Amino acid sequence: MRHSALGLLAATAALAIAASTAHAADLPSRYSPAPAYNALPIFTWTGFYAGLNAGYGWNVGDSRYYDPAFGTVRGSRGGGFVGGAQAGYNYQFGMFVAGVETDLQYAAVGNKGASYGTTYYDGDSDGFFGTIRARAGVAFDRAFIYGTGGFAYGDIGGNRGYDPVLGHHTGDETNWGWTLGGGVEYALTNNFTAKVEGLYVDLDTKDNYVLGGRVNVNRDAEFGVIRAGLNYKFN
Repeated sequence: MRHSALGLLAATAALAIAASTAHAADLPSRYSPAPAYNALPIFTWTGFYAGLNAGYGWNVGDSRYYDPAFGTVRGSRGGGFVGGAQAGYNYQFGMFVAGVETDLQYAAVGNKGASYGTTYYDGDSDGFFGTIRARAGVAFDRAFIYGTGGFAYGDIGGNRGYDPVLGHHTGDETNWGWTLGGGVEYALTNNFTAKVEGLYVDLDTKDNYVLGGRVNVNRDAEFGVIRAGLNYKFN
């Protein structure tokens, strides 16, 4: 009888422990939920953009012709305001960025006329130029360091004048050439970027002196440009 009582007591205790364990398993967990993290968006240079720029340009070329009365006459060099608009597209792969950009600029880069006499004969300094360039470089997050080069065109306004012996000439026509340069661009926000850029531009300028091909006429239109710009990048 005693052994039966002990067996009944042991069986009752086992049932109580099992029931308590099952009930505890049904209770809600008291562990804290896993923390949730919102990943910050990664900036990319990929996309279309457009903007404005302004800066300074100066002549570095040599413009001259031969005058029978006064000998070789050289044109003046000067500089002035440069400003305009640009648009382009970038594509980023890893740290590298490649793209294409075009711009159109007003350019008062100084008189390049080579004519003897007063300013009236020398022409004027107003003109324009544009470029179609490739850009390629390395991006360090929001900073982009690049080189650029391609085609250039325009009329910088100095290729005109008058000589009493050789006659009148004018350079009011678009000439083609090339350009090389580089710059640094920084993303101020996800949409706005600012840049500083330098370019060297060489235009194949022509002349139409009647005797131009026989008296060593040279209309060398070369100039440098330093400009700052602001772009809006379309998402």
